[in-house]
Amino acid sequence: MKADLIHYAAEMDVLVNAAQADKLVAYLALIVKWNRIHNLTAVRVPQDMLTHHLLDSLSVCPYIHASRLLDVGTGAGLPGLPLAIMYPELQITLSDSNKKKSAFQQQAVIELGLKNVSVVSGRVEDISTSQKFDGIVSRAFSEISLFINLTRHLLAQDGLWYAMKGLYPTQELANLPAGVQVAQVYDLNVPLLNGQRHLLLIKEDD
Repeated sequence: MKADLIHYAAEMDVLVNAAQADKLVAYLALIVKWNRIHNLTAVRVPQDMLTHHLLDSLSVCPYIHASRLLDVGTGAGLPGLPLAIMYPELQITLSDSNKKKSAFQQQAVIELGLKNVSVVSGRVEDISTSQKFDGIVSRAFSEISLFINLTRHLLAQDGLWYAMKGLYPTQELANLPAGVQVAQVYDLNVPLLNGQRHLLLIKEDD
């Protein structure tokens, strides 16, 4: 699996070194272990997890430009934990309302030795911080308008929302909240994954 991970990540122009690959595979093993009891994710076959979890998360690596990133509705820590492994200089906060999933995230942070990750359990709209985030990412949290409305108080000036989507979300974009605009849209080509993937970069109006 390690060789496959490095190979397919390279197809997305994401260079994973041996140490990073070891941590990513160890992270996947933790998901498999916890999934037996806590139902972290519906994907249960490790090879499918490689595609749907690791490669899908790594596909956004070339487009994330932030120093403080909030991952909303992160579940098993996706995409936040893979990004934290790839970018140890990136400070990442994982947010999920499910306490069992937050407990898994905390255990993964400890076992993987990640110094750049903090875990916040509870509803994201209740998060209060004096230091806002210049990037907020969501992989499977909600429709875009709700994602923005619930996290708007946490985005720094000139920050970006990163919305990971499957099909191009035409209807969701028609209902964007007032005062925001789509800055960029990227088609993501995730190896072995059948189906479209898109990353939308959204910002406050200038």
